[in-house]
This record gives sequence, structure tokens and C-alpha cells, in this order.
Amino acid sequence: MTRPKIAVVTPEFPTREYPHRGRSVYQTLRHLQNYADVQVVCPLPRYPAWFQPKFDHRRAELNYSPPDVPAFYFEYPTIPGMTRPINGLTCAHYLEAHVRNTRPDVILNFWLYPAGFAAVVVGRKLGLPVVVGSVGSDLNAIRDPFSRWLTRRTLIGASRIITKSEQLRRRALDMGADPSKLHVVVNGCDSGIFFVRDRNVARQELNVARDAELIVFVGRMNQAKGIGELLESVSVLSEKNPHLRLVYVGDGPELAPMQEKTRAAGLTDRVFFAGACSSLRVAQWLAASNLLALPSYAEGCPNAVIEALSCGRPVVATSVGSMPELVDSRCGMLAPPRQIKSLTNALDAALSCEWDENAIAHHFRREWDQVAQEVLAICEASREQGQSRLLERNAFTQSGAAAD
Repeated sequence: MTRPKIAVVTPEFPTREYPHRGRSVYQTLRHLQNYADVQVVCPLPRYPAWFQPKFDHRRAELNYSPPDVPAFYFEYPTIPGMTRPINGLTCAHYLEAHVRNTRPDVILNFWLYPAGFAAVVVGRKLGLPVVVGSVGSDLNAIRDPFSRWLTRRTLIGASRIITKSEQLRRRALDMGADPSKLHVVVNGCDSGIFFVRDRNVARQELNVARDAELIVFVGRMNQAKGIGELLESVSVLSEKNPHLRLVYVGDGPELAPMQEKTRAAGLTDRVFFAGACSSLRVAQWLAASNLLALPSYAEGCPNAVIEALSCGRPVVATSVGSMPELVDSRCGMLAPPRQIKSLTNALDAALSCEWDENAIAHHFRREWDQVAQEVLAICEASREQGQSRLLERNAFTQSGAAAD
């Protein structure tokens, strides 16, 4: 049996400027290559020269390709807000030639609009099945009615739909997706990097005091991750806990403002900023920690939570997205989003608990190869369904010709 050829269309992929973007997609595709010929096409918006974005935007180097996974990057013109209703069609116009040259058996997408919409348009034109995938915000945080309607059209037009959590599956159902098309494929973890390690050894390597009660945040430095609430909770707890420490691991638009807030609060001896880190260094910080805190306003299926659990560390998070699917009383605590008092109480309680790190590590154990095989099976099912429909259509056409 020949290996399937899969064209992957996603903006959620590492670039030279954002090397940690789309880590779950990247890891899935690294392992999918063991079973299929994979070619990534990464469409990115190109803003006009006069536009001065208020958000963190670094124009990508288009000739870049990350290690292990071949990728082609291209830009399509857009004006924030103004062109949002047509961004999908514009992206499709630029995407078609790249997919046509790839000559795939199936198109696989991650991020629904505009990239998923463009994939569906191109797939329909080229007669290819399209599997679209939601990663979180593309369903949880749709910005406007046009994007909502076009996301719904993407879900309806796709051959199959992948979501990273049961919560996202329900969200897709609410938007009109056919339940028979929906598949939940939860993120995985690299057990060769994220596993139970000696906390004191990790602390010595990172120059962390042995008696510290260390809270670690891993993620993008963005207010929607609850980083401000976390700082306020630590400020409250530090009044009665002289050993409390907080480390933010990550980069993003709020890094400098959070450093300034830390200075203003007089917490520079308790709160530290590690910046963006490699997976190996993230695992080191998790090993050194007492717990991971991720008080996000919304989430899909966060890698940081899965990685912390794999390291045997409890998690204090907000009860959003897939968090209730990943975290229960055996491995952590949940609090409502945006509520500092509840977060403070959860952190205090979690730091006071005696946790079984080995039990936590076995609570969620799932390799990226398993994720890749599940994605492959969905792509194969879409491919076989598309071939069956083509045969039926050809047979119908031939029978009609014979009757004439």
C-alpha cells in the first residue's frame, strides 16, 4: 500500500521569528511523517506598510523551514478588520497553486478561519477531501459575525473535523457541525523530555533554593493567560509565605509590562522571568517546581498542562476549555477565570498538599506518535470516502452514457 500524500495547511507552525508557535501541530506532523508524505503550506497575513499593529507582529522570513518537517511559507494581503470577511477567499487564491503542485491525496488543516476555509475552497475545486482541525481560539474566541459564519461554513464543508478536546467538539456541534464528522484527538507529550525528575537536582541546575515554594507559569505572555491575576495572587500569598517564588516561562507582548508591574509591586526578589525556553529547559523548570499555574481565560488543549502532569507536578488552572478533562483532584485544582481570590485560595491549598508525583505522571500518558496515528486514520477515512464517491460518480456517468 502506497503512503498517503498529505498537504497540511496551517498558520499555526513555527517560524524563525516565533520558533515556539504551533508546537502541538509541529510535533504531530513530525510523527505523522513516519506514516505519510507530509508537505506543510503555511499561509501568513501580509499587512500594508502603513499599518502599525498594536499586537505583537513580526513579519516572517518566508524561506525558513523548521527542522524535520518540510514547510513552504507564503503571504496573502490583508488589512486587519477591513478584509476579514474575504481573507479566506484571498488565502485560497494564493493557496491553490501550492496545493496543486503538491498533488496530495488529502488536505489537512489546523486553524479554521481563514486557513481552514481556504483549504475547503481549494479542496472542493481540486476534488480533494479536506480534514480541518480546531486548536482552540479559532472556535473559542471568534472575533466577529462574519468570521463566525465563515467558520461555520468551514465546518460544514469539511470531510472530517478534528478538535483537541471534548469542549471544542461541543463548540463545533453548537456551530452546526455534523456529529458524524467530528473526532477528538487530544495532544500528546514527549516522554523522553517530560518525565519525573529529582526536584532538588533541577533546582541546583537552575540556581533555585531548595526550600523555595516554586510556582511556574509556562505560556505566552498575554493577559488572556491570566498572568496579571497570577501576579496579584502571588503578591497576596507572599505576605505570609517568605519562601514563595514565581517564574514566568515564555515570551510575548506583555513581558515588559509584567516586568514593570513586578518592580512596582516590590516583588523582584520573588518573581522572575525566564523568557522563551526550549522544551528541555521547560522540562527543567517543571521538574524544579512545586506546581504549574495556568489561569487562562480560555484554552484549547494546553501543552503546558500535559507536560507538567507528565513531570509529576500538580496543576492549578482555570475551569475553561479542556482543563476539566485534564485536571481533577488527583493531580491539581481548578478555579474560575479572572477571580483572584479563588485563584489565590487554590494556589495556597495546592502548595499545602502532599502530592504523589508518580501517580500524577501516570494520570495522563500519551505520546505524539499515538496522536499522529489517530490523525492519519482520520485522513485515510476521508481519502477512502472521497475515492468511493468518485467511483460512484464515475459509475453513474458511465451508466448514463450507456443508456444514451
